[in-house]
Amino acid sequence: MVELIKIYIEYSIMGVLGLMSFLTLWFGLERIFFLNRVDITKFKKKGEIENRLTANLTTISTIASNAPYIGLFGTVCGIMITFYKISQDANIDTNSVMLGLALALKATAAGILVAIFATVFHNALARKAEVLITQWEDLHED
Repeated sequence: MVELIKIYIEYSIMGVLGLMSFLTLWFGLERIFFLNRVDITKFKKKGEIENRLTANLTTISTIASNAPYIGLFGTVCGIMITFYKISQDANIDTNSVMLGLALALKATAAGILVAIFATVFHNALARKAEVLITQWEDLHED
């Protein structure tokens, strides 16, 4: 039963992190294509251009800030399962304990990797949007 729970938790955590990676890639690529082909001269108000240029950046930022917590949650669950197994079997060897802990830590590593990926995307896209807004402001100076 414990092995089944471990498998469900592992697949759930890694699935959520995989989904977060996919969303980051999807929204990031959408923003790259949009920002590279947007015509800033068509916008009349600063608020309008800011909203259009920064769309989806909040989602990418949210993924970047929360992915490590999802990974950490997986690690905590993995460690709890390892400790539970230790308590159930007095003859457990250190190799199986270390293996359980190492496998638990892979969730944190995956969460950090997703966060780095999303942070790089967010920062690059936010900078590009900033540059375009500044160019728009220069065009509309009186």
